Amino acid sequence: MPKLAALVTHLDRYLRHAEIGDYAGAWNGLQVENSGEVKRIGAAVDACAWTIERAVAQGVDLLLVHHGLFWNGVQPVTGVTRRKIKTALDGNLAIYSSHLPLDLHPTVGNTALLARALGLKNVTPFFEAKGQKIGLQTRVALSRADLQRRLEKAVGGAVHLCPGGPEKTARIGIVTGGAGGEISKAAAEGVDTFITGEGPHHSYTLAEELGVNLFYGGHYATETFGVKALAAQLARRFRVPWEFIDHPTGL
Repeated sequence: MPKLAALVTHLDRYLRHAEIGDYAGAWNGLQVENSGEVKRIGAAVDACAWTIERAVAQGVDLLLVHHGLFWNGVQPVTGVTRRKIKTALDGNLAIYSSHLPLDLHPTVGNTALLARALGLKNVTPFFEAKGQKIGLQTRVALSRADLQRRLEKAVGGAVHLCPGGPEKTARIGIVTGGAGGEISKAAAEGVDTFITGEGPHHSYTLAEELGVNLFYGGHYATETFGVKALAAQLARRFRVPWEFIDHPTGL
């Protein structure tokens, strides 16, 4: 039975947490510890009450998440915050979070795996955030309709398209999650098609004005790839079972 400390050491190094910048509330790394051993790994996009409760009920003792517990910074341990932390502690559940380091990882990263699922090759870094490139871009000629079909298959559902750019793509950029508000930044880097998860209302008309095709595949749906791949990698290395705890938001 592997020790939690060994898994955490591996994860911190593998994801390069010490080297990669992130938002202040991300708190990448171990956020809640358990008694020190790991028998079953869970993967989820969000460390919300539902996934924590489900993880405990299913015998998970290490939960890997993309969105951790502390996005709002220092806060009183009251109400729902107390409920989540108490559920984890009572259930001997460790919680480990990785945000931008998981987005940009070349092997288990959300962006790399989405690009692979779309059949995109020869990708290069794109879209700087917090001191590093977190997205990928490639030059490829695809019809919007073909790209939409590929994206729908990759995320397992409908996608939203603002057809503001050319009917046939020349340069595609990908940033998973909620990068739609940064459509101007993506356009300034030369892409004519931008794939992300979600964004604000004004991004639709702005994409039209900028001449960019804007695809929204869903914030949640575009960020399921990384936690699954990370859990599978950890499970193989340490020989413990894992499962994905699916709690889609539709957003």
